Amino acid sequence: MKTVADYVRSIPDFPEPGVIFRDITTILQDPDGLQLAVNGLIDMVKDVDYDVVVGPESRGFIFGVPVAYAEHKGFVPVRKKGKLPCETISVKYDLEYGSAELEMHKDAIKPGQKVVIIDDLMATGGTMEAIIQLIEQLGGEVVKICFVMELAGLKGRERLSRYSVDALVVYDGK
Repeated sequence: MKTVADYVRSIPDFPEPGVIFRDITTILQDPDGLQLAVNGLIDMVKDVDYDVVVGPESRGFIFGVPVAYAEHKGFVPVRKKGKLPCETISVKYDLEYGSAELEMHKDAIKPGQKVVIIDDLMATGGTMEAIIQLIEQLGGEVVKICFVMELAGLKGRERLSRYSVDALVVYDGK
């Protein structure tokens, strides 16, 4: 029987020499791969008490919405600055080369709500830290963070050590 890892395409030396790019499009293109990934994420949260799923654009939408739908939960999008139409809160954070800003609707999370965050990839954990800041600023409690893939060599799990973190596929390198 195939695993989610069997559907990930690995592209050496992209975007630069020495890097292995882990491509999720091959998971999405195959009905069995997509079903394995979504069902694996659903299994990660089946015993978790939570109210809502949060996912960052765009791949967090791809994997978070089907989980929210299957579990009869709401879904809250986290977007890049300027993409949400109502009043927002925002957080700036550093990237490897520069900075970025994420936003969430100010009324998206109610105080005391328990939140599961779903995304495709954990690298350094910086984006996830920013998302957690938004959720906690609104009074939400992050109870689980789920990824399709984790690049363990970038030590993102260490940055998120206060939270329950899980990944379907863990790659040792970067």
